[in-house]
Amino acid sequence: MIEKTGSINIGDNCFFNRDCSITSLGKIKIGNDCIFGENVKIYDHNHRTDATKGPFRKQGYVIGRVEIGSNVWIGSDVLILPNIRIGDNVIIAAGAIVTKDIPDNVTYIQKRNSVEVPNGK
Repeated sequence: MIEKTGSINIGDNCFFNRDCSITSLGKIKIGNDCIFGENVKIYDHNHRTDATKGPFRKQGYVIGRVEIGSNVWIGSDVLILPNIRIGDNVIIAAGAIVTKDIPDNVTYIQKRNSVEVPNGK
């Protein structure tokens, strides 16, 4: 989805699997030869969150950018948030939430701690 102020530039030979979503109010740029797993979401903006100015849905947006280099593999169920750059030759592991810049030539894995809590406690 490209809104009035948005732009999306996708390089050559990119592949998007099922249910990917890209929403731009600012600028999103994707390099060449990138592949995207299922259910990847990319946003270059976020809602304003100054609760003293009324309902969030009426506060407008903070608009930014997203830049994804070339030869990048984004795994399934990845969420890419505004104002980041993903370098060239990068793998983003499935399920990651990308909130910071990722340098060239790395695999980004977001580890999580699993916790089991007994029911009823």
